[in-house]
Amino acid sequence: MCRIVPTLRMVQRLFSAFPGSWPGTGLLLLRMTVATPLIVDAMNGSVAVHHAPRIVAQSLAVGVGLCLFTGVWTPVAGTLQVAIELWMLVARVGPDRTALVLAAVGASLVTLGPGAWSIDARLYGRKRIDFEA
Repeated sequence: MCRIVPTLRMVQRLFSAFPGSWPGTGLLLLRMTVATPLIVDAMNGSVAVHHAPRIVAQSLAVGVGLCLFTGVWTPVAGTLQVAIELWMLVARVGPDRTALVLAAVGASLVTLGPGAWSIDARLYGRKRIDFEA
């Protein structure tokens, strides 16, 4: 009998590995580079629209930024990052080139994964599987 948690299998299917060493460090820097402008822009109010949606948009942006920074739910947070940056590009809220680059980096995080130095790696990383006879 094999004991594997279903969510473990699902998240492990999203990423072939949670790389450590230099590639893991690169993914950590990539996550921090994408998350920081999102959090700072939300705190400054440049992610906002009008009154009531402003609080929702800023809260969403800060939440997504914190998830990316710590490496929690990286595929979901990266997808939301792309959506936020493309919305900022269409709404002409910030610089066009910056939003486009951050959207592309967010999309790369969705495909590459969080890396070894993330909460996702601690929760869903490769586990040892014991087979009982």
